[in-house]
Amino acid sequence: MDSDIEESIKKRPRKNAFTGDYSRRQFEQLPGRPYGIMGEVNFMPDEDIRLETTRARLSNLLKKHGELTERLSRDSDKMIYERLQKEFEDTRASQTQEIFLDGEQWNDGLLATIRERVHMEADRKAMSGDANNLENPQEKITYKVGSKVICCLEGARIGIQFETSFAGEPCELYHCVLESKSFLEKMTVLEHTIPFFLPIREAENELLSSNAMQFIDYVGELLQAYVDRREQVRLVKELYGNQIGELYHSLPYHMIEFILDDCDCKVTVTLRYVDLVSVLPSRIRVLAWPINQSKKNSLNALATNRKENGITAGQPVPARLTYAEDALRTMSLPEAYAEIVLNLPRALQQVFQ
Repeated sequence: MDSDIEESIKKRPRKNAFTGDYSRRQFEQLPGRPYGIMGEVNFMPDEDIRLETTRARLSNLLKKHGELTERLSRDSDKMIYERLQKEFEDTRASQTQEIFLDGEQWNDGLLATIRERVHMEADRKAMSGDANNLENPQEKITYKVGSKVICCLEGARIGIQFETSFAGEPCELYHCVLESKSFLEKMTVLEHTIPFFLPIREAENELLSSNAMQFIDYVGELLQAYVDRREQVRLVKELYGNQIGELYHSLPYHMIEFILDDCDCKVTVTLRYVDLVSVLPSRIRVLAWPINQSKKNSLNALATNRKENGITAGQPVPARLTYAEDALRTMSLPEAYAEIVLNLPRALQQVFQ
């Protein structure tokens, strides 16, 4: 299986991970639900069995590939995370003051002051020759801006620690370290613990050189939105996993698809988050496919007529569930899911009666 995975990885074309790279998809097959992600297609019984077998093998291969990618990324980042986390903890432990900023107090002028402080301290230590025996050392100040902690680190570096949460409960901490050769030169990202599939380098190129404060705020929003989308999916799986046939999501959770199985219908839900700082989807499609009747009709139709306008007479026609799309547009995914399930029987009766 490992050789199959390596061969599959080699054959895949490389694409940008931040523009919907299908080579980095994760598939999750829940037990006892061998259904595909799209609606029913008319196949003869033997063809249908072969298709399901191929689909199951592909789904399992992609799932293992996703797990391997995630594990490799997590292991490579682990040492960086532990080192930066210890450095941040030591810095905060030795601080002389922590300043909480709110609203207009967090501005470009303050960030310029922080930059000046780190460079002045680095120059003082370089001139003294002994960093531990400075006369009149500067105050060690950290700044708390919402969910961000900004520290002055050794070596003319500025460290930002991003705190994330979901439903009021703390989640992961992420770090980003900025540096510049001098106060007048632009800052760059020296190192970070931000997931590789989030566009940190794009944000650096577009924002950091022109507006460092906007860059820091954007990265904080990017991380919080990612954690929020991820936790919404986790909660739906935890609460309703036995009702979901197959669930797929991209690594940044900006593409989510799953199937809800009803006794007579298969409901496919497709969500797209065009903006990675969004926690509500921008593109939504919910379709109900009449499974049982369509299977019977498709077999009869294939046996009698396969040429009528190029479309089989028994081919299933999905119905769009606008009430479900409205719920997903305005509610979190777990809340919207509960609303969809509650009103599904009545909605199906209306569209298929």
